[in-house]
Amino acid sequence: MASDSVSIRAGLRARFTYWRDLSGVWAARHGQLAAGLHEFVVFGIKQAWACLFGGLMVALLIGTHLWYPADAPIARYDALTIAAVIIQIALLWLKLETWDEAKVILMFHVAGTGMEVFKTAVGSWIYPEASVLRIGGVPLFTGFMYAAVGSYIARAWREFDLRFSHHPPLVVTALLSLGIYANFFLHHYWWDVRYVLMALIAVAFRRCWIHFRIDRVHRRMPFLLGFALVALFIWLAENIGTFTRTWLYPNQLQGWEMVSIAKLGAWFLLTIMSYVMVTLVNPPRPVEGA
Repeated sequence: MASDSVSIRAGLRARFTYWRDLSGVWAARHGQLAAGLHEFVVFGIKQAWACLFGGLMVALLIGTHLWYPADAPIARYDALTIAAVIIQIALLWLKLETWDEAKVILMFHVAGTGMEVFKTAVGSWIYPEASVLRIGGVPLFTGFMYAAVGSYIARAWREFDLRFSHHPPLVVTALLSLGIYANFFLHHYWWDVRYVLMALIAVAFRRCWIHFRIDRVHRRMPFLLGFALVALFIWLAENIGTFTRTWLYPNQLQGWEMVSIAKLGAWFLLTIMSYVMVTLVNPPRPVEGA
């Protein structure tokens, strides 16, 4: 069975590499526009692959909202939890996810569930449906939603061969991450220092660039811009989550409305914390020759 799993991953990789190389040769013969289009398509495919776990979770939210029977013997939230566990096992068994990535997912599951238990207790948001598999007011599938962020970063790291220039010391990023996590709790009882944390992050990463390989050469973008874009897509996914009534903010109880754009700041902080957690398993590598 293990060899079959390896062959599935190897087969998918071989097919993608064959297509990429063949289309790359065609694009190189047809000018810069074709070459740019080819690189854009390859980038999109790699991004979709990196989003595999998160994409499946979002698909489950939509699918169960539209088609899950109201009188089913298993509550929708419990079905989501069971499905998330099955997906995780399948990805590992098929070797479509590495054990290092699974470690990241476990860390996120624990950290995310802990934050969810607290946030629902203080009324920041609610899960309106009943379930059996829950801790307090938190269905257990929610940990997988946080884990999807870590999974994306870990998979993108591998798919795009991420390198970094002018990266701040890991002790600095670890302290920032601890501050972010603590503020998610403490701002209910003390000052909210999220803007101070954002300013410190901006200073720490002001010169940092992410170098990512789409095809054969590394491109680069400012670190802060890259993670701001990740936060934007998480915010869009959160709108799907609330639209499907999987969780709701207090202002959405009487009818759905888009999640406040102000939440982007919180998601940006979460992506930075997520990135730092991934570096515990996969330390950032410098650009070759830098």
